[in-house]
Amino acid sequence: MSAPKKVVLAYSGGLDTSIILKWLQTEYGCDVVTFTADLGQGEELEPAREKAVMLGIKPENIYIEDIREEFVRDFVFPMFRANALYEGLYLLGTSIARPLISKRLVKIAAETGADAVSHGATGKGNDQVRFELAAYALNPDIKVIAPWREWDLSSRTRLLDFAEKNQIPIAKDKRGEAPFSVDANLLHTSSEGKVLEDPAQEAPDYVYQRTVHPEDAPDTPEMVEITFEKGDAVAINGEAMSPATILTKLNELGGKHGIGRLDLVENRFVGMKSRGIYETPGGTVLLEAHRGIEQITLDSGAGHLKDSIMPRYAELVYNGFWYSPEREMMQALIDKSQEQVTGTVRVKLYKGSVNTVARWSDHSLYSEAHVTFEEDAGAYDQKDAQGFIQLNALRLKLLAARNRRLADK
Repeated sequence: MSAPKKVVLAYSGGLDTSIILKWLQTEYGCDVVTFTADLGQGEELEPAREKAVMLGIKPENIYIEDIREEFVRDFVFPMFRANALYEGLYLLGTSIARPLISKRLVKIAAETGADAVSHGATGKGNDQVRFELAAYALNPDIKVIAPWREWDLSSRTRLLDFAEKNQIPIAKDKRGEAPFSVDANLLHTSSEGKVLEDPAQEAPDYVYQRTVHPEDAPDTPEMVEITFEKGDAVAINGEAMSPATILTKLNELGGKHGIGRLDLVENRFVGMKSRGIYETPGGTVLLEAHRGIEQITLDSGAGHLKDSIMPRYAELVYNGFWYSPEREMMQALIDKSQEQVTGTVRVKLYKGSVNTVARWSDHSLYSEAHVTFEEDAGAYDQKDAQGFIQLNALRLKLLAARNRRLADK
C-alpha cells in the first residue's frame, strides 16, 4: 500500500489514539483529520478538540459530531426490530456502533480529500473487522491504516516512551496498567481485559458503571409504559420522545433498578473466546417491551420466521457485515413484519428484572372470544380439533406402524 497523503482518524482524545495521531504524522508524514463521535458515551468531548490542536491538527481538520439520534434511529432501532441477540444473550452494543463510525469516517474522507482512514482497534479483536468491512463496503478504494497491526509499540512501556518523546501528555493514572478497558455508547458499556480476563473469577463490583447492584435497587417495583409504532418505541408513559431521548430515559430507569447486566464469554469472529462485562439497561427494557407488543400484533407464522433468522442477523451485525446485501435483505423482511407492531406495553422493573405485565393495541390479533374458558358463543367449534389432530397424526401413526412391524420380525 502506498503512503497516504491525508488520513481521517477515529479519535477519542485518549492516550492511545493520541499516540496513533502522532505516529501517523511521523510514520507517513501525512496530514491527519480527526473525527470524534458523540455516541452517548457520557464523556466531555471538547478535551479531544483541545488535545488535537495541541498535537498540531488545524481547527478545520477537527470534526466533533453529535450523532446520537442517527445512531439510535438508523442503527439501534432497526436492530431491535429483529430482537437481535448474539449467542442468545448479547445485545450487540459495541458491534452496532462501528458501521456508523465508519460511515462518518468515509464521508469525512470524501469531504476533505483524504485517501485513507484509521482506527485504534487491536489486531486481536472484532472491531478491526467491523471498521474495515464497513469502510470497504462504502468505498472500495479507501485505504485503511490499523497501527496496532503495523507498529512496533508492542508494550505499554514502548507506548509511554513514544508519548513522552513526542510530548503527548500522560495522565498519572495512565502510567500504570488500567484494571480493565471500557467501550461505551448510548446503548451499553463494555468492559474487558486485565482483571476480567479469568472467567473463573467474579467481576469486581467497581466494573459496573451504569447499573446499581440488583440487591441495592429500590425495594418498590416501578411500572413503565412504552408505546411503539411500526416496531419502534415512540413514547414513554405517554410522552412522545425522540429515539435517542427514549434510550437515554430507559437507561436511567433500567440502571436505577439494576437491569441489564451480563457476564459473557463469547466467541470472537477472529477465532478466540473472550470474557466481557456488558451493561445494557435501556436496551434490556426495550427488548422486553418490544417482545411484549409483538405478542399481540405479530402473526405466528411471521413471528416464528423472524425468530428463526434472528441468530443469523445477529451474527452478521456482530461480525461486521452491517452493509452486506444479506443483512439488508433480512432487514427488509424484518421491517415488513413490523408494519402492524403498534401499541403500548407496560413493564415492571424490579431488582434486576424487567417483565411485561400488560399490553394493548388497536392492531391486536388477540381474540378473547376464541380463547375464553367461558361460553364462546360459537366463535370456535371444538369438534374441528379432532380432524386437525388426525391429519397431523397421520405421518406419526404410519411411522409407528412401520417401526412396530420391523421390530416384530
